[in-house]
Amino acid sequence: MSLKNKSARWSNSKHRWLALIGGISLLVWGLSGLTHIAMVLFGPQQVQFMPPAAAIELTEARPIAETLAANGISETIAVKTVPSADGTALWQVTEELLAPRRYFEPSDGTEVVDGDRQQAEFLAGHYLATARAISSATLQTEFDADYPWVNRLLPVWKIEFEGDDRLTAYVHTETSSLAAVNNSTKEALQTAFRALHTWEWVPSGMEWLRVVVIALMVGSLFALALTGILMLITVRRKKRAPGSKGWHRVMGYILALPLIMFSVSGVYHLAQSALVPPGSQLRMGQPVDVANGAWPIEQDWAALSAGRDIAAVSLVEGGDGQALYRIGLAPPRGAMGGGEHDHGAHDHGTGENVTPREATPPTPETDTEIREARFAGIRPDGPAIYIDAATGEVAPEGDREIALSIARRFSGAPDNAVTNMELVTRFSHEYDFRNKRLPVWRVDYADPVNATLFVDTGSGVLVDRVADWEKPERLVFSMIHKWNFLFPIGRLGLNAVVGGFVVALIIFMAILGLRMDWKNRRRRKRAREKPSRRTATVSHPAE
Repeated sequence: MSLKNKSARWSNSKHRWLALIGGISLLVWGLSGLTHIAMVLFGPQQVQFMPPAAAIELTEARPIAETLAANGISETIAVKTVPSADGTALWQVTEELLAPRRYFEPSDGTEVVDGDRQQAEFLAGHYLATARAISSATLQTEFDADYPWVNRLLPVWKIEFEGDDRLTAYVHTETSSLAAVNNSTKEALQTAFRALHTWEWVPSGMEWLRVVVIALMVGSLFALALTGILMLITVRRKKRAPGSKGWHRVMGYILALPLIMFSVSGVYHLAQSALVPPGSQLRMGQPVDVANGAWPIEQDWAALSAGRDIAAVSLVEGGDGQALYRIGLAPPRGAMGGGEHDHGAHDHGTGENVTPREATPPTPETDTEIREARFAGIRPDGPAIYIDAATGEVAPEGDREIALSIARRFSGAPDNAVTNMELVTRFSHEYDFRNKRLPVWRVDYADPVNATLFVDTGSGVLVDRVADWEKPERLVFSMIHKWNFLFPIGRLGLNAVVGGFVVALIIFMAILGLRMDWKNRRRRKRAREKPSRRTATVSHPAE
């Protein structure tokens, strides 16, 4: 027997043997994968993309250092201005990572009672553009089934609205962002995805069993595709076979590669998830000594704000541990974001003309535009100025230097270990939309860190940390499993194409394949039964 015939017989036998487990696996992961696409395309969506704006006016306001001292606060993780429901700015103070934030009126230092809950309710109403009554508001400090770890941000306020659809907003007040939004439909789809696609119902103590079973089932899809390709190569037909067998073979030429892409990348992702348990890498900065903020920014506010559209003011830690005021400048009117600039060499009283280096598209308004912007990432702010909080002098550091000092604190590595730094203004496979923060600085480290850190200079936060050995899997999962290589056609088009291929795999590979397998089993069963019936017929006359 020739090698070609041997290969054909071998691949045919193995393909038939794998048909049942592979077909069932394809149905399970194909159908559950479609629920994720459905969540993205049809799940509840924020109506407003941009955070609310606030007019920052600190002239004749009470110095923030005095306000904090009067309330017994000498050190804080973060102090910054945030927009309020009446259109003015409030000071937001973060004392502990998972504790509710505190809010103070800039004018006289009065604390807002139950301020964090009120801020969360205001933000939820803003992003969802709804005046619907709120049935409950609870601070959530842990991830759960409805708000899983992929959302990254904690703590969040769970804002539940009245109504049969169970509309729920998860609001992260520290970043004034909508972390997630659910309703009854999305909850059902999310439950199905977690139960059938990621198998998160398996008890934590039996994680190894989940990995082994999923690896075997998804691995069967890879083996099924390989043996099918070998059959296509070795078994040639002059014309298409009739019925489901013919369609199954024809579609094999088209769908074998997508099946390999989904299965291989899925197993790779599963293996890495087993080695590195999923979780958020978000880390807040060390407390800033606000007592050092002796210079009253309020006295020079008129000169500082002249000719500038100031979006936010915050207290951050400088490279030498000193307290700095970070003056965040707004992007051009009607546009989103801009290039990074270092304004540290300019006097804050000169009224400089700040023009961002690049302009992004206009603010997303339609549902499709908002979905696209949310996944692609569009930075909502402009450059920044740093001022020494003790002296009022313009700090020599710019955003780049502050980013490097933040990375140094979290990595523990010297600056000479840094191989590259750049400002990230859009999401990618290494820093994806789940982090929800833009812009951030990317800092690449060689030995001994061998990782990339993403830091937010606006609040001194380590947003994410990716080890070098994890990067190939992120690239494979993004490009091969999620098909993000199709990004030029947009999020809507990408999901439509991926969904179409998954549906085709289910119909032509799983359903037709299982139907053929069922027919073959019935045929073999009848063949085994025929000799026994023939024997019984022959022996009957002799009895």
